[in-house]
Amino acid sequence: MSDELIDVVKKIPAEKKPAHVAIILDGNRRFAKRLNLDPWKGHEWGEKKVQKLLDWSKDAGIKELTFYALSLQNFNRPKQEFDYILKLFLDAAEKLLDDKRLETYNLRIRFIGRINLFPKNIQELMNKIMEKTKNNSDYIVNFAMAYGGREEILDAVKKIIPQIKKGIITGDNLSDKMFSKFLYLEDEPDLIIRTGGEKRTSNFLLWQSFYSEWIFLDKFWPEFEKDDFLNCIIEYSNRERRIGK
Repeated sequence: MSDELIDVVKKIPAEKKPAHVAIILDGNRRFAKRLNLDPWKGHEWGEKKVQKLLDWSKDAGIKELTFYALSLQNFNRPKQEFDYILKLFLDAAEKLLDDKRLETYNLRIRFIGRINLFPKNIQELMNKIMEKTKNNSDYIVNFAMAYGGREEILDAVKKIIPQIKKGIITGDNLSDKMFSKFLYLEDEPDLIIRTGGEKRTSNFLLWQSFYSEWIFLDKFWPEFEKDDFLNCIIEYSNRERRIGK
């Protein structure tokens, strides 16, 4: 079915196709439990699915992806699970640094969130990947790590306060567009997909998603397949986006 669906997606006019798709990767632990594995083992399956989606999205003509990979609240997970997640991410990031797709896709990687909370070796690796890809522009992939939407807005306010004190920003010139420049992520997703069956936003891109289209799927993230992704793109293209009109 994927070949048929990709043909449909490629025929969708650019103005009807989401340029920026964000995904809440939910259901890794429940997937592992269903297989009678330790809950944290599900993150390994989930990471493999992220790798596949990088290709599916590029093939579908999506210009930007944002993954909700690790929330601030996830830092409260049991130590064994959290250490497993960090090791999994470290291994994946080391492979990403030498991934040929960085060049062939002209792929830019960004990590958004309070990345200063990660161990120094992981911070250094994140910065190395971002530095290596900072001039790439055809395809952008953002990983929300140690991320929270409320915290993002709060951190933006903290950045603005010094400029207000200096008189650079005033009540007259502060606009939503200007405020967006102080966020971790200025870009706004057209479509947000959440797997795992839950129907809530979970503190994700609170500012940027004010007019995003949402699709909630019952499938756990490791079960998410290319056909599911393409069908989400097609569903989005069939929606009428009024945006207040």
